[in-house]
Amino acid sequence: MAWVNPYLDLACLLFIYMVCWFLIAVFKKRNDVADIAWGLGFVFLAWISFSLGNKNPRSILVNSLVTIWGLRLAWHIFNRNKGKKEDFRYLEWRKTWKYFYLRSFFQVFMLQGFFLYIIAFPVLYINISPPNSLSGWDSLAVMIWLFGFVFESLGDYQLQQFKNNPNNKGKIIQTGLWKFSRHPNYFGDAVQWWGIFILALPLAGGWITIIGPIMITYLLRYVSGVPMLERKYLGNPEFEKYKQKTSVFFPLPPKK
Repeated sequence: MAWVNPYLDLACLLFIYMVCWFLIAVFKKRNDVADIAWGLGFVFLAWISFSLGNKNPRSILVNSLVTIWGLRLAWHIFNRNKGKKEDFRYLEWRKTWKYFYLRSFFQVFMLQGFFLYIIAFPVLYINISPPNSLSGWDSLAVMIWLFGFVFESLGDYQLQQFKNNPNNKGKIIQTGLWKFSRHPNYFGDAVQWWGIFILALPLAGGWITIIGPIMITYLLRYVSGVPMLERKYLGNPEFEKYKQKTSVFFPLPPKK
């Protein structure tokens, strides 16, 4: 099936997807469902574009990687939030925002949908572009993606195990991958999208999809990831010591 304007069609479908999640948030009185919608949104866009695009080995490969990443992330966040209060970031906004539901619609769900679309652009480009055979170059891309996936997944697992231990309440994790980076899960997340970008490079004009990994790396490091989470620990003496010796994002040996 040929699309008249596939990128516009996908944007419209994503808009509907995000509206549905906004309604779920209103019904459940939990804006943190947006975090579950995040990973699933990439899976949604990947397979919609695949089903109406040029089905080929490269598309199958990239969609499989995105599906593994998106489903794992959504499941992890669902389990993390289950039975708990709304995530502290959204709870704070709920208390301080005027015209809460209007701001939630635009500043949480629509803005997230916009970023999701930009970050997913390499995936959409691969699915919509004419087929291109796989090569050794793609093996490199998959290895980079796999490194990032393991880093993110292991970081999340180590943090969850640390929090599950009641003896660690109020403490800062400083073991495992968290010894080398204050946010190894965010670092691994970004690395995966650089791997997916490399999968798009062999396509004609594929270099333009670099906007995807640049966007996710910037957001995680400077906007919604690292800064927002670290504000929670401002003034915590243990965190301040941890901060002085541990790299903020890129894994490095701890400073003495």
